[in-house]
Amino acid sequence: MDKPIPLNQENLSQIAEVVSCPTYDRSKVNAGIVHVGIGGFHRAHQAYYTNELLEKGGHHNWGICGIALLPFDDKIYQVLKNQDGLYTVMIKELDGSLSIKVIGSIVEYLFAPNNPLIVIEKMADPNTRIISLTITEGGYNYDEATGEFIFENPNIQHDLTHPDAPKTIFGYLAQAFKLRKERGTQGCTIQSCDNIQGNGHVTKKMVLSYIKKAEPDLVAWVNSNIAFPNSMVDRITPVTTKDDIELLKDKTGIQDDWPVVCEPFLQWVIEDDFSSGRPAWEEVGAQFVSDVAPYERMKLSLLNAGHSVLGILGALVGYNTIDEVVNDLDIKTFLITFMDKEVTPSLGELKGIDLKSYKASLIERFGNQNIKDQVTRICSESSAKIPKFLLPTVKYQLSNEGEFSYSALVIAAWAIYNKGLNENGDLLEISDAMKDELKQKALMSINNPKLFLELESVFGVLKESSQFVEAYERAYNKIVKYGIKKCVKDINSSLKK
Repeated sequence: MDKPIPLNQENLSQIAEVVSCPTYDRSKVNAGIVHVGIGGFHRAHQAYYTNELLEKGGHHNWGICGIALLPFDDKIYQVLKNQDGLYTVMIKELDGSLSIKVIGSIVEYLFAPNNPLIVIEKMADPNTRIISLTITEGGYNYDEATGEFIFENPNIQHDLTHPDAPKTIFGYLAQAFKLRKERGTQGCTIQSCDNIQGNGHVTKKMVLSYIKKAEPDLVAWVNSNIAFPNSMVDRITPVTTKDDIELLKDKTGIQDDWPVVCEPFLQWVIEDDFSSGRPAWEEVGAQFVSDVAPYERMKLSLLNAGHSVLGILGALVGYNTIDEVVNDLDIKTFLITFMDKEVTPSLGELKGIDLKSYKASLIERFGNQNIKDQVTRICSESSAKIPKFLLPTVKYQLSNEGEFSYSALVIAAWAIYNKGLNENGDLLEISDAMKDELKQKALMSINNPKLFLELESVFGVLKESSQFVEAYERAYNKIVKYGIKKCVKDINSSLKK
């Protein structure tokens, strides 16, 4: 085989003979967007949309400066630096084919831990009109039980005492806003692209909570000059593997050290509330609306919760990928019934949405055997996901005397999962900021399952619902006695009667 072609700007014309590449002049693109968190999802989603817009011409002020915020983000920073910001998106179609495209919308890249002041200056630059975020659900630093900002976080304490060398997004934004105010620079938009209901509202509350303590004189300025639009984002983007890198090399001869793998489905619904202009993303398929809430409720409660259902149940059975889990007929039936009986009643009226078709499309997407989304990825940080994806459905059903036995079984399965072994006795790879606390509670719950629900930062006051506790304990004991597969079969059969 010929020596692979390294992906970079110099080689782009040669690479363009093999796959789709940017046709716009990247040297003339200015970074009007600063994006924090340049991982796989951002590069498959917002950066992808922006690349498509740049292809249309006339939008050269909306390139992206990618910020690697945390020390462990050094790898993606080095890859983008070596590849001049270029990377490949590999879209794994349902029919097994592969659509490959080089993306060029990231035109700058900064590693924050090396020089925080450069990042603060970039965020304060008058040309920066949007600061967007994919910092994961846990990055918003709030207590699920109270909804309040967690000031006890050691990194927050660091930022309060070392404002010129922050470690968190809140410290960076506070200093950037301070410079904008001092210099008379216009405000900007903070755009969350994370899976949190009301992500714009949550971002604003957390940012202002921090600023009230760190820079109280900024509060009025932020309220008057900074917009925080809500948005709903959707594209399944599994972790890139070495096999993906080799597949790209074999098929195209391109050496990309960190391509992105994703499904063909793509959706972005955005509240049209920007303080100093925005890209015309609607020209490439995004939707701008006055109220994102119905869309995000639907997506978080069906797609994201559905992913967690499959991940937790599948992990205990011993499955490795999400397509394996959903192609287990019993678990598929469980998921469909969960969506129909528990989630759908909680969604209310969804104008212009064919809910039946949307749910059917989710089953198809989950079952895409070419994506190979790892169960371990889906289960990661479940302590941050379950309160946002699953518990709103539980709370609605409890308030409306509805069905919640499927949700109770999933939470019981998660409690057992956190003991660290699947039903075959194999060690589970658990990645969660609360891993130690979860395991401790899970082990304490062996003889008293209710103890797991005492994790108030996850479950809030759910332990006070005798109805839910009863259903949860019943499910827990059945799983321990009979295993997930029989429990899933039994609950499916019971609701058919």
